[in-house]
Amino acid sequence: MFMGEFHHSIDTKGRVIVPSKFREELGETFVVTRGLDQCIFIYPMNEWNILEQKLKALSLTKKDARAFTRFFFSGATECEVDKQGRINIATPLINYASLEKECVVIGVSNRIEIWSKSIWEHYLTQQENSFAEIAENMLDFDL
Repeated sequence: MFMGEFHHSIDTKGRVIVPSKFREELGETFVVTRGLDQCIFIYPMNEWNILEQKLKALSLTKKDARAFTRFFFSGATECEVDKQGRINIATPLINYASLEKECVVIGVSNRIEIWSKSIWEHYLTQQENSFAEIAENMLDFDL
C-alpha cells in the first residue's frame, strides 16, 4: 500500500525522485499516465493489469467509456526507476499536470500521484473546507 506525502523537484529533463519507501512496491516496471484532478497516476503492473481489465470490459457503445479509455490509455507509458531513484515523465504528462520545479508525490492506497505543488495546495484548501461533508458521504461505504 502506498501512503504519505513527499516534496520533490522535477528537473529540466522531466525526472522526479520516487520516494524510497515506494520503489520496492512499484516493482521493476510500472505505468505512468494522466490522472484525474490534473495530476499524474503511477500504477504497479499488477494494479495496472486489474484496471486495464476493468476498462476493457466497458462498452464501446458508451461515449463516456470511449472518452475515458482514450484519455487514460493515450497518456500511459511504461517506466522504470533509474539508479538515482528517479523516473522520467513524458512531456505531455508534464504539461497535463502543469509540473514545474516543485512537485508533491503522494501515496494513495494502490497508486502514487504526482502533483504540481501549487495545484496540490489549492486542491487541499478546497477539499479541507468540505472534508466533513465528504466524510459523511463516505459513511455509505461503511468506513
